[in-house]
Amino acid sequence: MKFTDGQWLLREGVTAAYPTAAHEVDATDQRVRVLAPTFPVRHRGDLLKGPVLTVDLESPMTDVIAVTLTHFAGEQPRRPEFDLATDEPQVDVRVDDEVATITSGRLSARLHRGPDWRLELVGDGRVLTVSGAKDMALMTTADGSHHVREQLELGVGDTVYGLGERFGPLARNGQTVDIWNADGGTSSEQAYKNVPFFLTNAGYGIFVDTPGRVSFEIGSELVSKVQFSVEGQSMRYLVIYGPTPKEILRTYTALTGRPPLPPAWSFGLWLSTSFTTSYDEETVSSFIDGMVERDIPLSVFHFDCFWMRELHWCDFEWDPQVFPDPPGMLRRLKDRGLRISLWINPYISQHSALFEEARDGGYLVRRPDGSAWQWDLWQPGMGLVDFTNPEACEWFTSKLDTLLDMGVDCFKTDFGERVPTDVEWYDGSDPERMHNHYTYLYNRTVFELLTKRRGPGEAVVFARSATAGSQQFPVHWSGDCESTFPAMAGDLRGGLSLGMSGFGFWSHDIGGFEGTPDPALFKRWLAFGLLSSHSRLHGNSSYRVPWEFDEEAVDVTRQFARLKARLMPYLFQAARQASADGIPVMRAMVLEFPGDPACTTLERQYMLGDDLLVAPVLRADGRVDYYVPEGEWTSLLSGATVTGPRWVSEEHGFDSLPLLARPGSVIALGATQDRPDYDYVDGVTLRVHALADGADVTTVVPDTSGATAATFRTTRHGDAVTVETDATGDWQLLLVGERAAGVEGGDATDHEHGVLVRAGGSRLRVTLAVLGATT
Repeated sequence: MKFTDGQWLLREGVTAAYPTAAHEVDATDQRVRVLAPTFPVRHRGDLLKGPVLTVDLESPMTDVIAVTLTHFAGEQPRRPEFDLATDEPQVDVRVDDEVATITSGRLSARLHRGPDWRLELVGDGRVLTVSGAKDMALMTTADGSHHVREQLELGVGDTVYGLGERFGPLARNGQTVDIWNADGGTSSEQAYKNVPFFLTNAGYGIFVDTPGRVSFEIGSELVSKVQFSVEGQSMRYLVIYGPTPKEILRTYTALTGRPPLPPAWSFGLWLSTSFTTSYDEETVSSFIDGMVERDIPLSVFHFDCFWMRELHWCDFEWDPQVFPDPPGMLRRLKDRGLRISLWINPYISQHSALFEEARDGGYLVRRPDGSAWQWDLWQPGMGLVDFTNPEACEWFTSKLDTLLDMGVDCFKTDFGERVPTDVEWYDGSDPERMHNHYTYLYNRTVFELLTKRRGPGEAVVFARSATAGSQQFPVHWSGDCESTFPAMAGDLRGGLSLGMSGFGFWSHDIGGFEGTPDPALFKRWLAFGLLSSHSRLHGNSSYRVPWEFDEEAVDVTRQFARLKARLMPYLFQAARQASADGIPVMRAMVLEFPGDPACTTLERQYMLGDDLLVAPVLRADGRVDYYVPEGEWTSLLSGATVTGPRWVSEEHGFDSLPLLARPGSVIALGATQDRPDYDYVDGVTLRVHALADGADVTTVVPDTSGATAATFRTTRHGDAVTVETDATGDWQLLLVGERAAGVEGGDATDHEHGVLVRAGGSRLRVTLAVLGATT
């Protein structure tokens, strides 16, 4: 929300009160509390008026300091609240006549007591940002409402990222962002997944600790400041220190939660019936038969909305006219090695057999007069399940339990954004705060059921809406995008932004949702989609089976689905990293290369895990411009090398795109290409790229449970490359761009990309004949 009229004036009807000095400081060994009048205090008589703001500084976690600004403290506690972790940090508090300082780990907050009022945030002795005079404020608008506001300085080159899945420019500078979930598609400033957290390349992140609406002005009201405000009498925000964006993400996700590891099978290709298309078991079987006949690996089949009868969503009953034998159909599909996904949402149509049951049981959100809240938008006469009611959660999951008994494996948890604010919640939650938080309760309810029924490591949802903490319930997809190249680019920006907001796993509708993509767009999107953490073919009113487009689309689908299956040892290790550290599988370039200024605003390419650079082709003619950071990078597809730092312009056929291995990387490729869940160690190939003299690289290969199955330590000294491993069985070493003069512990053969050495023991040594030669 903007309060000013240019540099000098406030907007009409707005008044402001700013802290002027720390009149009183109350310090303990864990906290600093400051009473700050918003007017000069010349004598005692001045203290007979207000407002006086209270500023609290404390630390919930190492390297984190919470700042709370309060006007009136007499408000009733407002639910819900974020469930934040703490590590009981060691806190150092020091107060003198000039400065009150609180330190947690490497982060300090220094409050200058006045008359030069300012709050300095200091990391490792360096001032990160400052809240100066007239930055903290209590703003009163013309209608009498109060807003608590903070402004922090943006230094030259300071760039802001995050705030959820947003489809505009990746760098938030110059944008106005309201944290308010909306079903607005992917082509506007609205977002399905709003998160009141941003991180910067300046060494800090900010998390505003309120589930309700938060307004951000990122260099868009004052170009030199990032501003955030909430309506009410108090605002709490957490400053998170990290010298790199990755460290900020690690700490933020330690606070708000990290995702469990999704099952390995979920990383394979998902195929949907699409939304409004006609389908029955014969249609479904024809799709699956078509994939089998064309040798395209398929892991999951998804039934979208019309598995239920129209106007009856959600009654969780199969349409008996279209699916007369659901248990038998599911059994036949699962006999083919497929997992089954079903579409659900939290809305109960009054035409559903469950509506009366839900209404009478008190399971629906109520209006103030006690009647069930209903409207006709999306589903005629729909009510909304109240997940603040434990009995409603139990009732809702009992319906899903029946489907799980039938053989369903997971659910697409659609919607959860259109949540009213003129209602009453079972637990007394504040409607404004519940608007965004509803999706957290909804997806948690479903995810916890799947974990209970399927066991840890086997639960996965395909969720559209989210807020802070929702990363604990993977996976999320981008929502309803158009079938255009600009929409494809916007989807990529949204995924990278969500990754910068603490979410480890993300997907999108290959080919776009709205409309039917032309064959060129579909084939370009296939490569992007199958080099994402999760991959789904889904649309609105047209099918997404590749043969509906052309035969080349079949070939492209097969090629990249097989490539993804072979990459699973590498991808599943990246997934383990997302689960353990909060670092997303798909990463904005600045997250991996924060010291390279050219990466600051890159948004048309990304890192897939630590070591693979992906630049989707966003044009029908195959032209792509992308940036290569420093070093010799190697194409995973062709073996060709390109040396950075520099920009590259190339043209690619539909069977190709820039997919580059990082200099010095050792990437594990599996021996299986027809499924994502297999023994990743058996026959694994270690693909070595531009290993420098003195390099020492440890490659971890997981099993499908997420445990470490084997480790490989690859070293280079002069012209000798040595690998030592605890793996049993056969494995291979591919030295890309190299030739071998001698081998100890294996047999070498020429390969189109270099030399392939087959090994079977715990140690392999290769003497190189040609150093750094390319093919």
